[in-house]
Amino acid sequence: MKIGAVMFFTTETMQPAPLARALEERGFESLWVPEHTHIPSTRKTPYPAGGPLIRPYYDIMDPFLALNTAATVTTKLKIGTGIALVTQRDPIVTAKLVSTIDQLSNGRFLFGIGNGWNQDEIENHGTVFASRAKLARERIEAMKAIWTTEEPEYHGEFVNFDKMKQWPKPKQTPHPPIIVGGGFPYAARRAIRYGDGWIPRADRLEKDGIGATVEKFRAMAQEAGRDPATLPVSLFRVPDAIDQLRYCQDIGIDRITFSLPAEKEDKLLPIMDRWAEVKEQLGR
Repeated sequence: MKIGAVMFFTTETMQPAPLARALEERGFESLWVPEHTHIPSTRKTPYPAGGPLIRPYYDIMDPFLALNTAATVTTKLKIGTGIALVTQRDPIVTAKLVSTIDQLSNGRFLFGIGNGWNQDEIENHGTVFASRAKLARERIEAMKAIWTTEEPEYHGEFVNFDKMKQWPKPKQTPHPPIIVGGGFPYAARRAIRYGDGWIPRADRLEKDGIGATVEKFRAMAQEAGRDPATLPVSLFRVPDAIDQLRYCQDIGIDRITFSLPAEKEDKLLPIMDRWAEVKEQLGR
């Protein structure tokens, strides 16, 4: 079971380069960065965690630039969007961005993607909230065509382009893993349909039980003709609870990811040291 960290980088936090070095020095597998292009002052949808939206959502840096900075000072640490909002991204531009960062990191990029929850934010990008799931699927399908085809073309309801050429192609073959973020069952179904893995949040699986939900996900994959072994589960924002983490290990969770608060080095280094101890207890 791999262990990574997720971090909201702002101008007031520990920066990507020193944090990435600290994670790699402690033997962690990956660094993940969320995405919000902006936060509208209006709010049609409540903050999923409840209460007011925390300040780092407004202040967060661009994930691709933060991750590329992290990649330049490390050699083994994987870098991932956790998650990139493809409902807010042009697929041709994003395809080149993903290919480029995968090349510059020597094949260490993990493409975590999702549809987003903030209706106002999504609609500011010209996306109809109700049809965002189909839009995201078409954009992923179009990017796959760009990455894997000499002269790709795509013709859908929302994405439409004739034959074209785009390089570089990704370092990873056929492309970086597309790991679909979101809850069960909807995001789980999307992961099975066009993904290479699933990212659920630990706190949102607690009601029905992590083990029971993962078992249902794997059964859904088999019913859809997918081998569950090709759809690893990355459990995000796990608590520092060794018994629960050992259970995750026992049921075959591929990756756990702990949260780092949007703070400076003095607050973050002790947290990373504590998780390094947890990693040792898990035999990782």
